[in-house]
Amino acid sequence: MTKHHASAIGVFLVAQVFAALVPNLVARAAGVPPAQTAPSAAPPIAPQPESLKVVLLGTGVGPMVNQEQYGASILVEAGGQRLLFDCGRGATLRLAQAGIPIGSVSRVFLTHLHSDHVIQLPDLLLVGWAAGRRAVPLAVWGPAGTRDMMSHLQQAFAFDIHVRRDVDEHFPAAGITVVSHDIKEEGVVLDENGLRVTAFLVDHGVVGPAFGYRVDYGGRSVLLSGDTRVSENLIRHARGVDVLIHEAIDPEMLRTRPDRPSPAIIDAIIAHHTTPEQAGTVFRRVAPRLAVYSHAPNTARVLAQTRTTYRGPLQGAEDLLTIHIGNEVRVEHHPLQALIASKAR
Repeated sequence: MTKHHASAIGVFLVAQVFAALVPNLVARAAGVPPAQTAPSAAPPIAPQPESLKVVLLGTGVGPMVNQEQYGASILVEAGGQRLLFDCGRGATLRLAQAGIPIGSVSRVFLTHLHSDHVIQLPDLLLVGWAAGRRAVPLAVWGPAGTRDMMSHLQQAFAFDIHVRRDVDEHFPAAGITVVSHDIKEEGVVLDENGLRVTAFLVDHGVVGPAFGYRVDYGGRSVLLSGDTRVSENLIRHARGVDVLIHEAIDPEMLRTRPDRPSPAIIDAIIAHHTTPEQAGTVFRRVAPRLAVYSHAPNTARVLAQTRTTYRGPLQGAEDLLTIHIGNEVRVEHHPLQALIASKAR
C-alpha cells in the first residue's frame, strides 16, 4: 500500500468516525438544527405529503478525480420513491454515507451519456442486487443510446450475474433485470401517484441530445439542469419551480488545471457550459425559492461571480447536501463537510 493510499483510507475512516460521533456539533456550527445520526441501513421511506427531499450525492465537474466533490449524481425522494439522477463516480459510496440502502434505488434518469455521469452504473446495478437485495428491475431513462449501454453492461458482467443468480447465491432474477427507456422527445416520462418527472432538452453544445429534469410532487418542485449552456428551454420549464439546481464552470480554474489543456480545448469546454455570471442571470429570471449549484466548483469565487448578476437565495455545490422542500426550503449540511472544510484551511 502506498503512502497516498494509506492517507486516503485514513481520511475516509476519520470522516466516518467524525460523522458518527459529532453530527449535532457540526449542525450547530453550520447554523442548522441538530439532526439524528443516519442509520447504517435506512428503512423504506414513507410518503411525506407535499414534500420533496433532495440529496446532492456528487457535485463535481467532469472526468477529473476529485476526492472532495464526487461525480455528478442527485437523489430525489418523493411519494415513497427514490429517484436517482445521473450516476457519476462515487454515487454508491455517497448513498452509503447518507444512510440510504443501495438496493432501494431502482429508478435512474440520465441527463446524457458522458462517462462522468454514468460511470458508477455498474456498481449500482450489481451491488444494489447482490449486496442490496434489490428484487425488482432497475429502470433507467436517458437519451438515445441508453438501452444499448445498459444491455452491454449486462453482457460485460454476464459471468458474475450467472454465478450469483443461477449457481451460488440464487439471488432473485428480477433484481438484475434492466428496463431501459430511450427518451425520444421531451415530456413527462414518469407519472405515478402524484409524482411526475418531466424530461426537457437542454443545450450541451455538440453533446446531444442532453436532458434536464423537473420533478413535481404535492405542489412542490425541483429542476435539475444537467450539463448545459444557457438554455431558454430550461428557463421555460423552470417557471414556478421551488428549487433550481444548475451547473456552472469556472473558466479560470479550467485554464489552470494540472493537465494544462490547450486554449482550443478550453474554449470548447466553456462553450458547452454555463459561467457563474450566466447562471446568475438564469437564477434571476427564474426566481426560485432557492438556487443551488451542482456540477460546479465548490469555491467562494463561483459564488462571488454569481452575485454579480443574482442576489437571491443561493447555495454552493456541496456533496451530501440535503434540501427539504415543503412550506419552507431547508438545507442540511452533512458532518463530512466539516472535515473537508478543515482540510481546505
